Formats: sequence, structure tokens, C-alpha cells
Amino acid sequence: MQFTFPKGFIWGAGTSAHQVEGNNINSDYWLYEHLPETIFAEPSMDACDHYHRFEQDISILAGLGLNSYRFSIEWARVEPEEGYFSQAEIEHYRRMLLACHKHGLQPIVTMFHHTLPRWMMSLGSWESDKMPALFARFCGHVTEQLGDLMSIVCTLNEPNINLKLARIQQIPTLAEIRQQPWAKAASHALGITPSQFAPFFYADSEKARDILIQSHKLATEVMKSKSNKLSIGLTLALDPVHARNGGEAVAKRIIDECHNVYLEAIKGDDFLGLQCYSRRLAGPDGMLPIPEDAETTDMGWEFYPETLEDAIRDSAKIANIPMLVTENGVAATDDSRRVEYIQRALAGVALCINDGYNVMGYLYWSAFDNFEWSFGFAPRFGIIGVNHQTQERTIRESAKYLGRIAQKNALTI
Repeated sequence: MQFTFPKGFIWGAGTSAHQVEGNNINSDYWLYEHLPETIFAEPSMDACDHYHRFEQDISILAGLGLNSYRFSIEWARVEPEEGYFSQAEIEHYRRMLLACHKHGLQPIVTMFHHTLPRWMMSLGSWESDKMPALFARFCGHVTEQLGDLMSIVCTLNEPNINLKLARIQQIPTLAEIRQQPWAKAASHALGITPSQFAPFFYADSEKARDILIQSHKLATEVMKSKSNKLSIGLTLALDPVHARNGGEAVAKRIIDECHNVYLEAIKGDDFLGLQCYSRRLAGPDGMLPIPEDAETTDMGWEFYPETLEDAIRDSAKIANIPMLVTENGVAATDDSRRVEYIQRALAGVALCINDGYNVMGYLYWSAFDNFEWSFGFAPRFGIIGVNHQTQERTIRESAKYLGRIAQKNALTI
């Protein structure tokens, strides 16, 4: 059976600046990567050198048959010191946007993808009351300069991921992080106390949650005032939590706190950027391990592409706005698993659309093998392989497979 997606369906892949550009030296994460007692497996250094190779990379994506490319504009580059905006960096991102248009790709721009200028960390990061106005000022400046080349904008990438990871016990809490040697060293380098240290991935407090939501709302308001043609939303990490053996109360508590609060807050937005990779299992006493007989990805997550369909259906019950799948993918050494993951995930999207859910498009994560934060370069999410010593690109079969689907705007299920 062949399913045809709606006319104008968005097909693409995504990246974030710090993970692919390289040498993001004014960012907080560059600092963390180079601390003597860092938790990072390796530093990002040149990453994929996408900063210099974006024209080639965008051409590759267009050649596959995709029609969009999601990337982020790095705040630490554009405003390396508080109140100082680099026109050279604005022109760099102008060239990226123009390259997308030249090659027939709709640019989907993310304004914040996990990294901050160091000066913002020194002001308290996502626990600072100054953050909403400063983030909105940055977004407003970018929109003034580049808004004529943009159409779809994501304000924040996964503002709920910090809380979610802490609640499902995938990372330490912020209180625990502040006791670790690397956090104390980072605090010293930033000129703050450990009690003021709140890097994005660990900012799990209610205050940080409220400031993130306020930042999204104010940035949206400012950008809309400067360009009313923009479609603006935010992205959320919405991997479902499934109850097992009496775990309904635990699952509900996590979903209410880590998903639904944010979904309620964005009612009325132009769209929801939905991001989903796997599922989590909850028992009556907390989170459960992955079943012993389950296939796992190179990130150690359960290989479960059907989770995307669950996430779409669950999220629509609350937000009730158009949805764009802004991240969905798998870290796999065996590319055939990536092909199967894409096929099964898209089959779920097709079923949702067939049932009347408003899904605007699908963006695979990631376009390239990138710098996967504290894991370094080992996990391979890319439909395009990258040799990080030579920067050679390799177009994988999964890229060709996704490209064929995009060209036909149809999937065999």
C-alpha cells in the first residue's frame, strides 16, 4: 500500500550550530569541553566544519530530493559580548539562508539550541530573570537583519529536556551537578558561585522552566512585531512514557510535569516542533530498564520507531496546534537499521495524518554525523556520514531512501 503525504509536506533533516559548525569558542559548552575534569568524551573542535562547508552540505541535502533544512543561529557567535552584535556573523548566516533558497530548501531556523554565550552564563543562565529580555533582544536583532529570508522559526530547542532527563533518571539533578568538580571549575571560570551555575541540560528547577517559557513567549512577540510573516513555535522532547505493571501514576506524573505543562503553555502558537526518539517505561516505583529482549541503539535507547506515532497522538490531545516533526532519528553503526527506523517511524506519521492529525512535515535528525554533546563523535545519527579527521562526507543509503520518499511525497507501508 502506498500512502501519499499532503501537498506541501516538509521533508528535511536538521543540525545545530555547536554540533556541526566547529570552533564555537565563545559558547559555554566550549568551556566545559576543555576543563581538566570535563565530563565530555572529547571536545567539539572543528566538528563537521559546517561553518565553512555549509554550501557543499546544503547542496548535498538538496540533491537528495529534500525540500528543507533545519539549522540554528548561534547566539554566542552573533552576540559574543553582551550588547555587541557581530555583523560578520549575521552575514555568515545570511549566506547560509541564501544558500538554502538557492538550492530550493526551505530554511527552518532555531534561535537557541542548547548553547549560550559565556557572558549569559555569568549572569545566571536560565535561572536569571534577565534571560527573557536578553533572549528576545537577540531574536529581535536576528529577525531585523534576516527576517526577509526566514519563514519557519523555532525559538527554543527542547526547553523541557533538562527536567525530563532528570525525572527519568538519565542525568544527575542540577543540585548534584553543582557538587561535581567540573561544575565547580566552570563556575570559577565564569566568575560565579556553583550555586549560580545552571547550564541548559541540567537546569531542572521550576524557576528555569518558567523563565524558558517566558523567553519563548517574549521572543515570539518581538519577532512577530518585526516580521508578521514568520511562523513561530518551539520544539519539545516528547518521548512517551509507557506504564508497566502498575506504573500508571509514575508515568502520569512525569508526563504532566515534563510534557503537558509545556504543551499547555504553547496553545495558540503557530506550530509545535515535536521531537521523539524512543520510549521510556515506568513501573510503580519509578523508571524501568529497557526489556532484555529489546533491540537497542548506539545510544543505548530502545529501538522503537513506533514511538513517534504515540507522541503525535498524545501531544495533539493537549496542544491542538499543527505539528512539525523537527527531530526523529537513530544512532546506528549499521545503516540498514536507520533505513528501517525511518520507514517505521514514517508509517506511524502516515497513520496519524490519515486519522486527521495536522502534521506539517518530517525532519530527520541528524543530517550529518555530529558532535553528540558529552558523548563526543562516537554516536552516528547522520544520514550523511562524516570522517571528522578528513571532513569527507559519505551519503548513506538511508539518505537516499529518505530522499526517494521526499521526491515521491509518498511511502510504501
